[in-house]
Amino acid sequence: MTVETFYVIGENIHCTRGYKTDGNFVETGHDGTASILYKDAGNHTCRLPVPAPMMAGADWQAGKVRHSAAAVWQGMYGKGEAGELGRDYLCALAVRQQRAGADYLDVNIDEFSTDIDERCKAMRWVVGLLTPVVTIPLSIDSSNTSVLRCGLEKCDRSHGAPMVNSVSLERLDAVALAAEHRAAVVASAAGARDLPCDTAGRIANLDALMEHLKDAGIHEPAIYFDPLVFPVATDSNNARAFLDSVREIRDKYGPNVHLVGGFSNVSFGMPCRKLINQVFTWMAVDAGADGGIVDPFHINRDSLNNLDVENESFALARALLMGDDAFGADFISAYRDGRLTP
Repeated sequence: MTVETFYVIGENIHCTRGYKTDGNFVETGHDGTASILYKDAGNHTCRLPVPAPMMAGADWQAGKVRHSAAAVWQGMYGKGEAGELGRDYLCALAVRQQRAGADYLDVNIDEFSTDIDERCKAMRWVVGLLTPVVTIPLSIDSSNTSVLRCGLEKCDRSHGAPMVNSVSLERLDAVALAAEHRAAVVASAAGARDLPCDTAGRIANLDALMEHLKDAGIHEPAIYFDPLVFPVATDSNNARAFLDSVREIRDKYGPNVHLVGGFSNVSFGMPCRKLINQVFTWMAVDAGADGGIVDPFHINRDSLNNLDVENESFALARALLMGDDAFGADFISAYRDGRLTP
């Protein structure tokens, strides 16, 4: 299979994403301070100071630091060089994602603060910061409609129509907001009260949502269906059910809608996640998907075309994802034996 089209919604500017405090991306000084190591747009190594309030928080005590949240905090509130580094971190991450093949940049600051007003302020600030440094549109991502509105109002349409991530039967107010701003939408298969557990439930929810989208004036190809990816570690049938849904949606709605997924969700709780994510994305494209909410440094059109589909690692990941490897026993054994190629 040759992947000719794959729309990348770059997922990295997201305040839930974290690094281990004892990992390769965090450096702790003898004076008790800490920095996040990153590459700027010129590929030079830089050090973003971790804000003191974050080092005093529960995440840090649990061995984790949310790096995008740290950059937003420093960029908005940091003084002098720390503030400059916070702004540079986010801009460099945006530029590098575009260079890696992103078509949209997803921006989510929900975990930055529990205060809605501060989240609105942060969303406006981040969108205003990123808009001048990239030439691709932003995907505004939030569970709160007020935060979505703040992001959409700051978007520059000269980059293309922005995106709303996401709309669903549970969030019909976001449909009206997307229509108001003439935005593309990630149309989630989530139900009004729960998540679908099978293909039939996904299709039923998306069919119902499609009626609301059409009534609001949102049509193909501004619709990116997301049938929802669930971890294979919790149910061996989850990956297969997603792939079955992709095939059925593609057959039903034809070539004009887009089909995407948050493909990294499938590997939660498993080792060698990059391999699983890449193989699952390849399988989804083979089934009819044409994009994803993914890390463009690991998943893009070139990486999918360069995937070695004949080696043992691919075969083991595929068996895991198809549910043929019960509880991932063979995959985990191969990982422990050092036989997997990430």
